[in-house]
Amino acid sequence: MKCNIDARGKAVRLKLGILGIFAGIILSSVLFFTNLELAWVWIFPAGAIGGGLFSVFEGWSGWCVVRAMGFKTPI
Repeated sequence: MKCNIDARGKAVRLKLGILGIFAGIILSSVLFFTNLELAWVWIFPAGAIGGGLFSVFEGWSGWCVVRAMGFKTPI
């Protein structure tokens, strides 16, 4: 994996990743304290946290999976 995004793209991906992690933590807290009986609902906070972690990885490493597939991104 070689670097395929610039410093501005790294910063955007890092900020979005941190936001996704926080959103997942808040959503999981809400689900925990409401005692919702549906087990499948937990996929949403898990997806937000997982996506946030992957975005933080992209920002940290400077590698974007979408750009690696050949798509042009504006940032």
